[in-house]
Amino acid sequence: MSRKFKTSIGGLLIVVLVLAAAHPHAETIEDKAAVCGSCHGDDGIPPDKTLPVIWGQHQGYLYLQLRDFKRGTRKSDAMAPFVEQMEREDMMALAEYFSKKPWPDLRQPPAPASVVTQAQRANTSVGCTGCHQAQYQGEGTQPRLAGQFKEYLIKSMMDFRAQERGNNPGMSDLMLATTPGDLAAMADYLAGLQLN
Repeated sequence: MSRKFKTSIGGLLIVVLVLAAAHPHAETIEDKAAVCGSCHGDDGIPPDKTLPVIWGQHQGYLYLQLRDFKRGTRKSDAMAPFVEQMEREDMMALAEYFSKKPWPDLRQPPAPASVVTQAQRANTSVGCTGCHQAQYQGEGTQPRLAGQFKEYLIKSMMDFRAQERGNNPGMSDLMLATTPGDLAAMADYLAGLQLN
């Protein structure tokens, strides 16, 4: 892990901890969401591209991730202190709040034709659209991937591949069955899908 990346994550953790301490009993959903916005972006666009867009993401998926962070089945030094005191109702309310926001346009260019072909071949092999739906829009507890940051997508895929992300073992199996080159092509392709 590079020093720059460690410094970036360390800085984000400090921001989250300071904001969480400043808002230990945030009363409204907007107050609670503002704490999330410090890392995930007040306008829905995270300043760090290795962090996911949560605006417009599916409510079921957002809730499950918050629950898994709290349980420790999905590890994150930045998220753990934030979710530690959350109750199920808080997680459901935040998931609903962010799911109703519009998906932001990250202005990522469409992938070149050769990358699209490689990504579609990889999808045929492992069946991404079987869960993530046509056009990678996701549904329910399956996340939207279309238009997500390329950097976040490849990091997530590689974390599953290395079994560092343990809250979905089936994804680890699929990522292990896919070459790093195909994963990079998928990330590039998915990031460039501009859907409403």
